[in-house]
Amino acid sequence: MSAALSVRGLVKEYVPGRPVLRGIDLDFAARGITAVIGPSGTGKSTLIRCINRLVEPTAGTVTLNDIEITTLGRGELRRARRRMGMIFQEYALVERLSVMENVLSGRLGTIGFWKSFFRKFPQSDIDEAFRLLARVGLDHMADKRADELSGGQRQRVGICRALIQNPELLLVDEPTASLDPKTSRQIMRLIKELCAERGLAAIINIHDVMLAQMFAERIVGLRLGEIVYDGPPAGLTAETLTRIYGEEDWSATIRKADADEDDETPGTVITLDVQPRRDRMAGLT
Repeated sequence: MSAALSVRGLVKEYVPGRPVLRGIDLDFAARGITAVIGPSGTGKSTLIRCINRLVEPTAGTVTLNDIEITTLGRGELRRARRRMGMIFQEYALVERLSVMENVLSGRLGTIGFWKSFFRKFPQSDIDEAFRLLARVGLDHMADKRADELSGGQRQRVGICRALIQNPELLLVDEPTASLDPKTSRQIMRLIKELCAERGLAAIINIHDVMLAQMFAERIVGLRLGEIVYDGPPAGLTAETLTRIYGEEDWSATIRKADADEDDETPGTVITLDVQPRRDRMAGLT
C-alpha cells in the first residue's frame, strides 16, 4: 500500500542548535494505527504537531497524499488541516458549550464565517453529529454542557469532533493521559474500532507501552529525537525497551502486556435505546 503520509528529514529546534527532532523519516500507510512511544521530552508530541503545523518544523517536509503540508500558506493550510482530525490530551472542549456544539465545532472551517459566528449548521451536519454521538454512547447527552462530563466522556466528544471533519488521518496526542486504566482501554479500543470502520490511519502519541502493544499495529520508538525502533508490537523486547527508555527490568511489563492481550475481547458497538432530542437542537440550524 502506498504511503498516505510521508515525513522526510523532519527537524524541530525550539532553541537554535538544540534539536528536539533530529531528521525524522517516516512513511504511514492509508490505514492502520501507529503508536509513537518514548521518554518524556523526546519529541513525541512535537512530531504529531509538526505534521499538521500546530508547531512549525525547522526543516524537512510533511506530505499528505498529494499535498506538501510544510509549504502551504495560511489559507491552504486551513483547508489541509480539515483532512487531519486532531484529538487532544486535555480534550480542548469549550466547557460552556453543549456536547452537540462542541462536536459541530469540527465543521466550523467548512460553513463560512457568518454561519460559524452564529453557530448555524446545516441539518446534515447535525444529523451526522447525532450519529457520531450515538456511536460513542453519548447521544442522550447532546444538550449537556461540556463541563458536566467525565474525562472519558469528554474524550469521546473530542473523538466525535475530529471525525465529523471526515478526515483522512487522525493525529492523537496522549488520549489516555488523564484517564483511569479501564477508561483508557475503552478509549483506545474505540479509536481502533472507528479507524477500522472508516478506513482511517491514526498516529497516536502515548506513554503507556502496554496500551500501545494492545491496540497499535505498528510501534515507533523515539529517544532523544531519533527513531530507535520501528516495527510490530511483538518486537518490543526487553532489549528494545531498554534502547528506547534506558535500563530497567522490563520482564513484568512484557508479560503483563501479553496476558492482557490474551484476555482482550473484541470491542462492541455501543447502542442505547434513547431517542435523540433533535427538537432541542433547533437553534443550531
